Amino acid sequence: MRAAYDGHRTDEDTDEDHEEGNGSRMAFEPPRRLVRALGETAPAGDDWLARLSGIAERAVARRELTVERVQVPGGRSSLVVLVRQADGTPAVLKLAPPRARPESERAALAHWGGRGAVQLLASDADDSAEGVLLLERLHPDVSVRSLPEAKALLEAAGTLRRLWVEPPADHVFETVAERTGRQAVAMRAGAERDLEVAALVDAALAARDDLLVAPPEERLLHGTFRQSKVLSGERLPWLAVGPDPVVGENAFDLARLVRDRVEDLIASPAGASITRRRIKRLAESLEVDQERLRGWTLFRAVESGVRAVRVGRPRDGELLLEFAGWL
Repeated sequence: MRAAYDGHRTDEDTDEDHEEGNGSRMAFEPPRRLVRALGETAPAGDDWLARLSGIAERAVARRELTVERVQVPGGRSSLVVLVRQADGTPAVLKLAPPRARPESERAALAHWGGRGAVQLLASDADDSAEGVLLLERLHPDVSVRSLPEAKALLEAAGTLRRLWVEPPADHVFETVAERTGRQAVAMRAGAERDLEVAALVDAALAARDDLLVAPPEERLLHGTFRQSKVLSGERLPWLAVGPDPVVGENAFDLARLVRDRVEDLIASPAGASITRRRIKRLAESLEVDQERLRGWTLFRAVESGVRAVRVGRPRDGELLLEFAGWL
């Protein structure tokens, strides 16, 4: 099965492709992976999944699109549909709930204008109101994660560098301080009953406090960058997808890339030393302060680990917290 548009793969999802028909008559059934992931974080009364089929049908009819199939197993925050435009050009229709901040993604993609990232093909008021994005079609089954690790890191880092641009003067993007502030509250609550986790949370929050004192120049950041978010394209060999944009220092963005393939790192007897070398190599190649990169890597790993445990993914949480312990 091909990977979702955000490039993430999982072995446990074996949903069948939905290919029964074209156009707006197609049943836009969300993949099980999306249903599970949204269920973990759904606020009370959220009915986006119940309205999803109607949103998709309206978007297809409005753009006179021909539907090829829903991408399965799909991502964790949006429905991705492979479509063709009226002139036959392949494209991707992405539909996301408000909590996934699709308008922030739209604004970032428009600002990048295809430089290092997937191209936003069109936008209108109806699309904006319903969290719909019409995007350039990349090769969803080919991400840099398919390359050998050293080459994958090199290509991913090169793509990330192109995204680090000055944000619009009147931007409304969330800042690193704002995002991590929200996360810090949840981290403290999630560590109350586990002394070992509490120590990691304390270290991560202390690192955050230090990093926010005198941050370097701010840039528009991808926000959730990793190898699986870099897909093969036609305009450029590799293009980023699926941003959750934020404005802040480059080291924050790079920190998520440090822990890529964390399962392999944990399984390796030399995992801790490999991680330290990776931090050094990435910091030097992208001209980022090594200690700031280490600090943000610690914060982001602990935040993700605590959150994974909180929403019922204890194995993921344990791996991330073990990784954080090396930092």
